[in-house]
Amino acid sequence: MKLFVGLGNPGSKYARNRHNIGFMAVDRIAEDHGFGPWKSKFQAEIAEGRLGNEKVLLIKPQTFMNRSGQSVGEAMRFYKLDSTDVTIFHDELDLAPGKVRVKAGGGHAGHNGLRSIHEHISPAYDRVRLGIGHPGRKEMVSPYVLGDFAKADADWLDDVLRGVSDGAGYLADGDGGKFMNAVALRTAPPRSSKSPAEASKPATKSGPEPAPEVDDRTAMQKLLDKFK
Repeated sequence: MKLFVGLGNPGSKYARNRHNIGFMAVDRIAEDHGFGPWKSKFQAEIAEGRLGNEKVLLIKPQTFMNRSGQSVGEAMRFYKLDSTDVTIFHDELDLAPGKVRVKAGGGHAGHNGLRSIHEHISPAYDRVRLGIGHPGRKEMVSPYVLGDFAKADADWLDDVLRGVSDGAGYLADGDGGKFMNAVALRTAPPRSSKSPAEASKPATKSGPEPAPEVDDRTAMQKLLDKFK
């Protein structure tokens, strides 16, 4: 069994915050993959379902961000799981908006939700880092992450969430490479090397042009041919 944990703050006030992109990711997974209804347990909202070959429990801690580890630790102990069975979906200031990266273990880089999870289950868990960009100055970070996504962010945000959902089965099976490929197909789909105008042109035959025919008749033959 795997635990997929989206980080965020509870309540409609925070629903569209950049800090809540983790909640958004697991919501999309639940919707797209037919998970059961959300229920209250482990100081969280949880939904059960299957991804790939794995049973997965989606978790949205309702303890507020800086106490997320309480909820995650409680669920992990209940199911007798190891921290390596846990994947955290969280906002990442150090990635540009629309960028996604997977990571196993590591530090919390000052993220309050990750810091709490470190304290309750250890740093040895997997993460899906969902880029939101950086406001530029340290003192602007708090209002930035607790601010709503702008309307201009709607397209790339939808692509990211759909890509994460598309690849969720691979992630549950432990294949981070295929997961990232699924995300990339949404966020950076392959493009044809030809422009639309070039693509619409009819194909032309390649190879040398045929040589013009040479008229080697004599003058008398040409004259006789006129009267045939």
